[in-house]
Amino acid sequence: MNRLQRFAAPAGMALACLTVPAVSAERKPLPKELPAYGVMKPVKAPAVKQLTLDNGMTVWLSPSAGFPKVAFTLAVRGGYTADPKDRPGLADLLSATVTQGTASRNARQLAEDVSAAGGDLNAESTSDAIAVETSVLSEKAVNALNLLADVMRNATFSDAEVEIAKNNLSSALDANEADPSFLGRRALYRALFGDHPYAVTAPARDTLTKTTAADLRKEYTRRFRPERTLLVVTGDFPEDAMEAAVRAAFGSWKGVGEAAPINSEKPQVSISKTIVYVPRANSVQTAFLIGTLGPGRKEPDYAATRIADAIYGAMFGSRLVANIREDKGYTYSPGSRLAPKREAGVLATRADVRNEVTGASFNEISYELNRMATTKPDEQELEGARRYILGSTALQLQSRQAVSRSLANLWIDSLPPEELGRQTEKIAAVKPEDVEAAGRKYYPAWRMTVVTVGEEKVIREELAPFGLEFRKAP
Repeated sequence: MNRLQRFAAPAGMALACLTVPAVSAERKPLPKELPAYGVMKPVKAPAVKQLTLDNGMTVWLSPSAGFPKVAFTLAVRGGYTADPKDRPGLADLLSATVTQGTASRNARQLAEDVSAAGGDLNAESTSDAIAVETSVLSEKAVNALNLLADVMRNATFSDAEVEIAKNNLSSALDANEADPSFLGRRALYRALFGDHPYAVTAPARDTLTKTTAADLRKEYTRRFRPERTLLVVTGDFPEDAMEAAVRAAFGSWKGVGEAAPINSEKPQVSISKTIVYVPRANSVQTAFLIGTLGPGRKEPDYAATRIADAIYGAMFGSRLVANIREDKGYTYSPGSRLAPKREAGVLATRADVRNEVTGASFNEISYELNRMATTKPDEQELEGARRYILGSTALQLQSRQAVSRSLANLWIDSLPPEELGRQTEKIAAVKPEDVEAAGRKYYPAWRMTVVTVGEEKVIREELAPFGLEFRKAP
């Protein structure tokens, strides 16, 4: 299943919120004896050599001497967006089985070979892609590369391994359906995206039940094709030798037959006047997931919206945390996230609150959303958010596997590798009025879709004063 990213609340919400006055937590000034911020250092993006093989496969090589490991990411365009309409979530089953045996190695042999190189072999699906990756010792890099080529070209999908994967995914689905966060996210994405593939967050049970090994072999041929694939290699390796090894391993790979279509439709914002609820009997908390469509990485206001998200709820010192955690004690770990996809982003707020403060928490969340939509951040907020994002990015890029995955995500979104550095430059250049504009565009509470998971009686009684309709999640 994928690890790895809309708030369209009712048009009447803004008026309803006026009936229950909101009080914001006042931000206390920092102690005067604290030293000033140090000079903010730019985040250095890696240099990348770009290649296109004769078969159409894209290759990005980013060598860096030092720690003797090499990270590989193979990204294939078309995750849930390439699933047949009657098999939502098939990409999860495909990614769970593609590494479980090839024509020359069974699942155990694959695991032993990659382990001998000092790594693990992982595959996962997202809305827009399937990724296969590993990180190994530099001296074993060519061995790992050849193993990856074997997986991409010769996976067999044996009946026994497919049944194991289906059972594992079914058990995981059973476990997840006891988790209010999973239930809320699934309901939110269905409400936001409707029939669009982005509505899928996990495989449907029918997909697991009906899909056969033969179906997966067919889908593998339709999807795993060189012209749809990127290979990213980062770490300690000689560039010329790696290029030669890549050409030897992948140069003769050819796509066979017709390619699977990929749904590239851009989802549209829908405005809801309902509170979508997922009944969870005897729950002592209400889980809120409140979201709307936001910008993807290609949008010009993506950097400003990342700053807005950090100020609103994404970092520990955010307005939302200060209000409903620090000031009022309604919840332990509220937060927000901007999750970019190829054709859109999702701005989502999450908070698990005690039953008795369900209504009060919703009021404060709505208040903070509207405050983000109607006020300009001050310089202290902006600087704190900027440093949080740039510092987090700098830490993340210390991991070669993270660099490899970050570059792959850019390619999936049709962005060049240079964008990794440009993103940090754009963050550094964001001005208060840019954040104000992003807040006005994306954060009004009336744009939000509201999902709640918990005791139905509590949800209805606590949220009744807001004058909104209730709809049970399908």
